[in-house]
Amino acid sequence: MVHTERAALIEDLAHLDDEQWATPSLCDGWTVHDVVAHLVDTALTTRLGFVVGLARARFDFDRQNSLGVARRRGATPQETLERLRRAAPRKSTPPAPLDSRLVEEVVHGEDIRRPLGLSRTYPPEAVARSLRLQTRTPVSFGGAKELVARVRLTATDDDLTLGTGPAVTGPALTLLLAVSGRRSVLGELEGPGVRTLATVG
Repeated sequence: MVHTERAALIEDLAHLDDEQWATPSLCDGWTVHDVVAHLVDTALTTRLGFVVGLARARFDFDRQNSLGVARRRGATPQETLERLRRAAPRKSTPPAPLDSRLVEEVVHGEDIRRPLGLSRTYPPEAVARSLRLQTRTPVSFGGAKELVARVRLTATDDDLTLGTGPAVTGPALTLLLAVSGRRSVLGELEGPGVRTLATVG
């Protein structure tokens, strides 16, 4: 599933012009080009490499990500895209659950596609597995475990309910983006728990 998502994104990226590559993504402070460089970096990450990189970044995840973007960003969008093509078949992973690779591909895929007006119909299993992992992962590691102790997420397009508290309903993909800190999607969700989501992050 990870390789399928990488291939689909590469196909979309192949049709972008330089202006689109410079478009701000849903990741604060990152352009589409930056997010692609980040995906190259995560695709190349090994367990040992992650630990060494984190130590070099003084155990600051944001700094580690920024250093990775700078390291993998090519001089041109096409150079970065070629790096992603070469990295796409890899199976390496940092010391994290394998489904974290799905989270990376699906969430960052939307970080890129939505600002560009592109859409993808993701396999439901890929979205559901990503959402389940995010709700099991602590906020300190980029997840939403603490959040789902305060709201109940119910997908309108899947048999999936997670968490306890005031209800938040919407498509599983939108729920995934919301618990991953993408506040721009909150208007697509319904329920009294949306207000709680709006106060997070």
